[in-house]
Amino acid sequence: MLHHISFGVSDIERSAKFYDAVLAALGYERVWTDAGAGKSGAAVGYGEKGGGDKFAIKLQQGMPPAPGPGFHLAFAARSRAAVDAFHLAAMQNGGSDNGTPGLRPHYGPAYYAAFVVDPDGHHIEAVINSAS
Repeated sequence: MLHHISFGVSDIERSAKFYDAVLAALGYERVWTDAGAGKSGAAVGYGEKGGGDKFAIKLQQGMPPAPGPGFHLAFAARSRAAVDAFHLAAMQNGGSDNGTPGLRPHYGPAYYAAFVVDPDGHHIEAVINSAS
């Protein structure tokens, strides 16, 4: 259903460092960079190697606070180990824990996820819903 999504960020360098690390843990990479660091309109797009972006971050001057706990974005993981690596990368790159990696049986018997908050307050998740 969704084609792509973007988040406004207050510091493009900080956010790019965070998303470079957490998305690499899930097998995604930076697929484009637009404009210079710190310039209005600076943006970075992420997706699968050789493909277009599915997620982007865009510098917003005077950015309002990120949506609160009623909103989050879940990234697909290829394995439980990738979910673990996503969480670790987030903790090492300015993110905050919002749910350590593990099974969430209330979402399904094989639902394995980790929840973090990025440096701008966006709630994100990595999830795999399979026994592998």
